[in-house]
Amino acid sequence: MNTDVMRPWLEHYEDFVPREVRPWDRPLYAMLDDAAEKYPQRLAVVFQNTRITYKALREKAEVFAGALRRAGVRPGERVAVMLPNLPQTVIAFWGVLKAGAVAVMTNPLYMEKELVQNLSDAGASHMVLLDLLWPRVAALRERLPIRNFIVTGIADALSFPLNLFYRLRQRRNQPAVPRNDSAVHFWKTFCRGAQRHSEPVASPKDDLVLLQYTGGTTGISKGVELTHANIGTNCRQVLDIINVTASEHHTFISLMPFFHVYGLTICMIIPVYLASTILPLPRYVPQDVLKLIAKYKPTVFPGAPSVYMSLLQQKELARYDLHCIRICVSGSAPLPRDVFLRFQEVTGASILEGYGLTEASPITHCNPLGQEGQRANSIGMPIPGTDARIVDMEGGALSLPPGKLGELVVRGPQVMKGYWRRPDETANALRNGWLYTGDLATMDEDGYFYIVDRKKDMVIVGGYNVYPREVDEVLLAHPKVADAVTVGISDGIRGETLKAYVVPQPGETMGKADVVGWCRARLASYKVPRLVEFREELPKTIVGKVLRRALREEEEAKRKGGRAVAADAPQAETASSDDHRA
Repeated sequence: MNTDVMRPWLEHYEDFVPREVRPWDRPLYAMLDDAAEKYPQRLAVVFQNTRITYKALREKAEVFAGALRRAGVRPGERVAVMLPNLPQTVIAFWGVLKAGAVAVMTNPLYMEKELVQNLSDAGASHMVLLDLLWPRVAALRERLPIRNFIVTGIADALSFPLNLFYRLRQRRNQPAVPRNDSAVHFWKTFCRGAQRHSEPVASPKDDLVLLQYTGGTTGISKGVELTHANIGTNCRQVLDIINVTASEHHTFISLMPFFHVYGLTICMIIPVYLASTILPLPRYVPQDVLKLIAKYKPTVFPGAPSVYMSLLQQKELARYDLHCIRICVSGSAPLPRDVFLRFQEVTGASILEGYGLTEASPITHCNPLGQEGQRANSIGMPIPGTDARIVDMEGGALSLPPGKLGELVVRGPQVMKGYWRRPDETANALRNGWLYTGDLATMDEDGYFYIVDRKKDMVIVGGYNVYPREVDEVLLAHPKVADAVTVGISDGIRGETLKAYVVPQPGETMGKADVVGWCRARLASYKVPRLVEFREELPKTIVGKVLRRALREEEEAKRKGGRAVAADAPQAETASSDDHRA
């Protein structure tokens, strides 16, 4: 750490948390090597009737690495992985690293624009994808830089006899994937006869391991350059906070998507670091999660607020004992306080809520694991080896004292190398070693930080600054509200007006008077939404973050249609039905 920043948070670290972090100085795949050497027979991955030990996982990853090298992949080349959470995803990720290549984790939900834009920008030469996605990708083949498509399916994740049953059941619905020089089967063709390979890494601090594209919720996606040292050090920082080592066998529920930096780090990389068992879930179904908990008794449950909220809403929740879970990690969006307390009561687990962003590998802040050190609505303190401060919103050069609102900037060994082939964007985000997050926040006297809102989400109503997140918290505390979000929309008189999108709890009936009255009793008048719209669900990213930009764009398109109801209009029901930062 440099010494030009006051660090009041160090006095509030728990006794076992180190003040500094030991930087990671090895290839990231050394985590897998260590686990395979020390715990070769521990289960690394359990999926349906498939069991893969750490010894077998390393062998499979190295065979895949050898196949990539045989196909012409050279160190530093980019290899795209477009898969849901499956055993093949784990194998492919570590195999790409073993080949010395750079992983480009790609969202399986991406459509034409995102696929062409991201893969072309990355210059990815090879792509691992699910066979069900082939029709979408095949239509774009001439527009993509991909030389080889390596195709796998759900059946490949299963062992006999489930793999045979699955193939028979899906025979009619399975898309036809041509077997030719550019589209090959993952195991049957691509890896057949390949020799195991593990490429040395010259400089873990400088060599890229991951090119992670941001979600694009604020514009065109950018490739975030993360090195072996970035991600490896961040894993150490997180483990310093939760005080867990590989000597104790843990099992992780891995339902957060591996193609997202939060899911990749917390649900795949850290478990391998700990030689833990990974329980991958290709899609989130609440009942499946509860059954998985009952069967395998996992000890660590990384999730998102939307996951915890939906599980608490399950009618059969009381039938399941969730007390095997010792640690919950919540990320991707703020966790409402009432959800935090209710889930803690149901599980008895320690809930670790933090903050991060793709550009920081992704974690920068966490609340202490012990409940006595946690503070409501705070993202916690900077993790070991990380500096943070609040600067003025205009120039970003003036450090602000505790209690003052400004932009959060961070500095640490987990901060990205830069944006891929975007020097101007890099220079704007990284200034004098500091990463400018774009988040508005405050810090208290003890070094706890509080996110107020995104800099771009701030709404100016009649000359007053309004931070939608504050209004969201009030709405989410309503007993009849399952989900809610507030956005600013154009207003010819006031400049901008607040609009609330509300999802009622199942079986509940609400009118705009319920929403407005609740807010008026708890907020200044200028913060009360003037427009209210009820929906069955909100548009979200795959990790549960509400897409405010999508709602704003939708509102601009329909603004003159009169579908929203103003809070001070004559009372009438409103109804409409529609759809990392880490």
